[in-house]
Amino acid sequence: MQHDEYRQPRPPQVIAIANQKGGVGKTTTAINLSAALAEHGKRVLVIDLDPQGNASTGFGVAADRRHRTTYDLLLESCPYEEVIQRTDVQGVWISPANSDLASADIEISRSERRSFLMRDALASDHLTSFGFDFVLVDCPPSLSLLTVNAMVAANSVLLPLQAEFFALEGLSQLMLTIREIRKSANPDLRIEGVLLTMQDNRNRLAQQVESDARATLGEVVFSTVIPRNVRLSEAPSFAEPVLSYDSQSKGASAYRALAREILDRRSTNRQKAKAE
Repeated sequence: MQHDEYRQPRPPQVIAIANQKGGVGKTTTAINLSAALAEHGKRVLVIDLDPQGNASTGFGVAADRRHRTTYDLLLESCPYEEVIQRTDVQGVWISPANSDLASADIEISRSERRSFLMRDALASDHLTSFGFDFVLVDCPPSLSLLTVNAMVAANSVLLPLQAEFFALEGLSQLMLTIREIRKSANPDLRIEGVLLTMQDNRNRLAQQVESDARATLGEVVFSTVIPRNVRLSEAPSFAEPVLSYDSQSKGASAYRALAREILDRRSTNRQKAKAE
């Protein structure tokens, strides 16, 4: 990877995208939110932390191009130039993953700094010099040491929540984990927001889950809702974000709205902080 142009170096904002349940839209969100942020001129690094490597596949990084991966970044202290790759989306790079990460939990557990390996990697002045505005970490579908590493390193956690019967029950377990990490390793960790995904408003259960989530969590739940959308499901098989696969689709519009909501929230929070 080459530096495109000089920017005043500053640490990027790190958002861990996490839920211990699979199939709730973590990877879809990592891919499409990064593309939507890039449309706002942001430089985004996606870190694929899932041994399945779906975010890497979704960006068109074939298995034979994953010579160096997130595993090497965390456990081999590999330089960023040897790991991160440009995607076909202007402004988005990826640290790819493969099945090597499947054994990472065991290896990480032997390290004295087992919860801090990602924080150490992201704290590198070298990463800052690339001028990323955001780092989105696509976590595995478990509360493993890899997920803990992502949360310890992150400024915030984005929680995709599928509108189904046990959704809020699973979310409470994740909230407890976040609380423990705040107590033990990252007191500044905050919740970026809860994102309702795969929403079908024709489904009464989906409507009830949304109503319960908003009643229970209030403003923590994003106003933006990601609909169940055929184009969103199709886009990964073409190795594209839905924003380029079908720019006018409901899925693309939803992720653009999410990016705007995140940027607006951050702008509002900065203004509040200045006023205090």
